[in-house]
Amino acid sequence: MTVLYEDESFLAVNKPSGILSAPDRYDVDAKVASRELEMEYGRLWPVQRLDLDASGVLLFARHDEAFRALSVLFEEREVRRAYHAVVAGRPSWTETTCDFSLTPDGDRMHRTIIDGAGKPSVTDFVVLGCHSKMAIIEARPRTGRAHQVRVHLAALEFPVACDPLYGDGKPLFLSKIKRRWKGDERQERPLIARTALHAFSLEFAHPVTGAATLIEAPYPKDFKALVAQLRKM
Repeated sequence: MTVLYEDESFLAVNKPSGILSAPDRYDVDAKVASRELEMEYGRLWPVQRLDLDASGVLLFARHDEAFRALSVLFEEREVRRAYHAVVAGRPSWTETTCDFSLTPDGDRMHRTIIDGAGKPSVTDFVVLGCHSKMAIIEARPRTGRAHQVRVHLAALEFPVACDPLYGDGKPLFLSKIKRRWKGDERQERPLIARTALHAFSLEFAHPVTGAATLIEAPYPKDFKALVAQLRKM
């Protein structure tokens, strides 16, 4: 994992897809970011979590006081988060907001469900570009429900590519989205085979110094390659 920011109060890394943020009761055998980092940095307190398939900025406090301060910033919605997603379909809008209430772990598949009696949930969306049959979207959640960005995009009928819970879960091949593609389908490898969601940035006032802090995570190889291909179309 690449370290994006480090000081005496907190540590931020660029989490790869396929690694849990913290131990999970549903997947006890998965690799866990906190465990791997603690071998080098000592005790860490996870401040937020990313889905197993998602990549991007992951924040840890380095002591209990910093954990409490950062937790307050998240609870009071003083942390501005941006996610980038590649979705199926081309929205007719350039900006929109989804405010469906959500209930995490609402069915047998442990999915988050839209529920009028659920927790208030709000996500702002901006289209960064439409290419072929896909779109690149920036999501800025105002609340922090499990799977919020994925569920809200699916509710708008633009599920995240390759999402196994809220989309079709199928790997994305260039041959399926590029006109006049020339190649051997038997040897073709997918552009991306995991949920195409990347936690791009966190922005907040440093809990100790008060300084404006912006942490951005470069795209990982698969997401970068997918976006580059789409932008050629």
